[in-house]
Amino acid sequence: MPVITNIDDLKRIYRRRVPKMFYDYAESGSWTEQTFRENSSDFSKIYLRQRIARDMSNRTLATKMVGHDVSMPVALAPVGLTGMQSADGEIKAARAAETAGVPFTLSTMSVCSIEEVARKTTKPFWFQVYTLKDDDFMRRLIERAKKAGCSALVITVDLQVLGQRHKDVRNGLSTPPKLTPNSILDISTKWRWALEMLGTKNRFFGNIVGHADGVSDPGSLASWTAEAFDPALDWTRIRHLMDMWDGGPVILKGILDVEDARAAVAVGADAIVVSNHGGRQLDGALSSIRALRPIVDAVGDRIEVHFDGGIRSGQDVLKAMALGARGTYIGRAWTYGLGAMGQKGVTSALEIIRKELDVSMALCGRRDIHEVDRDILLVPEDFEGRWATN
Repeated sequence: MPVITNIDDLKRIYRRRVPKMFYDYAESGSWTEQTFRENSSDFSKIYLRQRIARDMSNRTLATKMVGHDVSMPVALAPVGLTGMQSADGEIKAARAAETAGVPFTLSTMSVCSIEEVARKTTKPFWFQVYTLKDDDFMRRLIERAKKAGCSALVITVDLQVLGQRHKDVRNGLSTPPKLTPNSILDISTKWRWALEMLGTKNRFFGNIVGHADGVSDPGSLASWTAEAFDPALDWTRIRHLMDMWDGGPVILKGILDVEDARAAVAVGADAIVVSNHGGRQLDGALSSIRALRPIVDAVGDRIEVHFDGGIRSGQDVLKAMALGARGTYIGRAWTYGLGAMGQKGVTSALEIIRKELDVSMALCGRRDIHEVDRDILLVPEDFEGRWATN
């Protein structure tokens, strides 16, 4: 087993062990992938301010996200198809999050169902939904999440129209994978992954197949998905979806603009996530880290602002917190760990993030995550998306 020191170490193992179509699903964006790349690379344009001769004993990363105690300001973001990155992947990730004391967010497009994850875990997790047209399905889905004990609802609001991800189109992405000469050849070299998949019954979208009208098998899923998302989504519709939930906080994920953040405050959300869907929707949009501070300045005292996009290290978490985020989400970082080593890999990803966050915070002269502020950063004046829009 190679020595694991950072998230890139996990990514290299992940690439070797998981079929190409699922690796590409995680490691890609839409169109030219500009936003996907800049989500990560823009962190390197922000510098940390080193401080010395300060008492750095008794450090703590513990805080709260939407009223929930967390051991560090990090949640596992909702990621679809993770049960295809590793057999029963959502269960493995949820268990790792439990042990680490951080929230796990289950995607509607998970392979393991809400009920299956709830049966195999001991603590409440968060549940993510899309803005779909079918009210009856949405009500039943949300009721299932409440019955399973989910403690927060995350509504993804930036998927009215699906951005084109060229790699997914070329690979013929599907769950389970379609058996073509290319996919068979690829899977034959990923024997560990294939053996694990043969040992589980969870190979389809467990929250949808057998639950959505007209979706009784994987073959009928593609046509349902093509018609499911609501292109007529507006803030009245978002309020309607929020009203279906009374099981705890509501978080709106996919806010990238100050005006949309203000609208989220007006509609009554408990928190927003500054996010561009991992660069998988509007290519050419600002990186999440560039968009963060203007949104915090506009609404941060009226709503809890979380951050998602491009985090690959604890230093990235520290920079987002210093720019005003109250919590952060990792998606690809934990997916790399899952595909590399299953539950152990997700645990490893979280341990890497935790250690890097703790050490970097100390070297910046802070010993409590609540003391982290913009004073620990050196940020270029033109960095934060303050451009004319006319």
